Amino acid sequence: MAERPYIVGNWKMFGTRAMLSEARAIDRAAQRYMKVEVAVAPPYTLIHAVHKEAEQIGVGAQDCHPGAEGAHTGDINATMVADAGAKFVILGHSERRQDHGETNKLINEKIESALEAGLRVILCCGESLETRDAGEAEVFVLRQLKSALGAFDDPAERLTIAYEPIWAIGTGRTATTDDIAAMHGAIRKLLDQTFGEEASAKVRILYGGSVKPDNAREILSTAEVGGALVGGASLTAESFLGIVVAASESDEV
Repeated sequence: MAERPYIVGNWKMFGTRAMLSEARAIDRAAQRYMKVEVAVAPPYTLIHAVHKEAEQIGVGAQDCHPGAEGAHTGDINATMVADAGAKFVILGHSERRQDHGETNKLINEKIESALEAGLRVILCCGESLETRDAGEAEVFVLRQLKSALGAFDDPAERLTIAYEPIWAIGTGRTATTDDIAAMHGAIRKLLDQTFGEEASAKVRILYGGSVKPDNAREILSTAEVGGALVGGASLTAESFLGIVVAASESDEV
């Protein structure tokens, strides 16, 4: 597994320029925790502003259009987000798959576009409650990944995986560390088979299921967990930095 944990905040559809104070606070604090790689993915409207403020943290986008240009009103392509200052893009997030009907084929097209624009990719995967209860979680998740991994010639530099169990978010059910370790282990095995163990070892696998300061240490100390993709807890510097501190003190560091 890669040496430094990777803690990424996904601000989703939250944030106006007033949030720049939170970004500044996160950036200043990140300079004290150099054992951890910290990044945020704000809304499109804040990418450039956060990029200008950031000295230490990475800045990314939450999505991109698969095309290079064209008559696609309201869409933003990978070159545009890179031009705004993004260094990575989150693709295949469960909310995009569910709310926008994104297929593996579409996500693969977005990956190719992002790589052509020089962006790193955080590729999300995860199963529903129905899939988990049917005993098909690993098969489902690995199928999502297998369809996309062929695009990465240099996975060590360009690819991060984020596993987010949809069934553990807002359902009253909680992913145990055994659940997390089992899935991350299956993903690691697939990466080993696809890229070889040496290259695979440099690809971090993040966990993205309601990570908070009070559960971060246990999650980040779980086998094959290389960081976290954080939603609501990344919207304030106080809560997000609680997770960064936990990462800096986890057993994997």
